[in-house]
Formats: sequence, C-alpha cells, structure tokens
Amino acid sequence: QVQLVESGGGLVQAGGSLRLSCAASGRTFTMYTMGWFRQAPGKERELLASINWIDGRPSYADSVKGRFTISRDNAKNTVYLQMNSLRPEDTAVYYCAARPRGIVLDPSGYNYWGQGTQVTVSS
Repeated sequence: QVQLVESGGGLVQAGGSLRLSCAASGRTFTMYTMGWFRQAPGKERELLASINWIDGRPSYADSVKGRFTISRDNAKNTVYLQMNSLRPEDTAVYYCAARPRGIVLDPSGYNYWGQGTQVTVSS
C-alpha cells in the first residue's frame, strides 16, 4: 500500500500562487506515475498534471499548461504542484494520486489517493 497526504491548500486572491505538496509513504517503490487532479462542485475529477516518478518527465492538461508546474523530490518521497496566476475557476479540491504504470487520464486508473486539499481563489 501507498499512503498519500496532501498539504498546502488555502484561500488566495486571483493572480496569486500556491504550492501543494503530496507526501508519499509505504510501498513507494511501486509508484511509477504521480498525478494531481482536481474536482470542483458538480464537475468531474480531472487530471491536471502528472510526473514519471523514475525520470521526472512531466505532462500537463491544456487548462494549466504554463501556469502550473509539477515536480518531485525522490529523497523526500514528495510531489509538488506549483500553481501560479490562479483564477477563480481553479477553485476546487485538489488530490494527488499514484499508479504503478504509465499515465492515464481516467481517475479510476489510479490505485492510491490522498484525502484532498481545498484551494479557493477569490476574484
């Protein structure tokens, strides 16, 4: 099993920045892909960014490309999501997730999930 704990959410004004962290523990050697998702009220959970745990190769959804950056620190078993130029439409609960294989967009393809952290962007 892998346990994931997110932190770093909060309230920020439009145009501001936040950095989310996701600390992993347990059988972290089984992780291959780490992803950041978000889910706004009444909307489906969407994949924003993912990273290959081995080589650090990132990928991004078009909605956040150029504004969000995913990174990882293997020594700390932690994945980060730096979010800049935040917009009110970025308001959602943000989740990190992990899977032992390559990137998939479908949330059901991820084996492990954190509890989520709320991000609220005021206008």
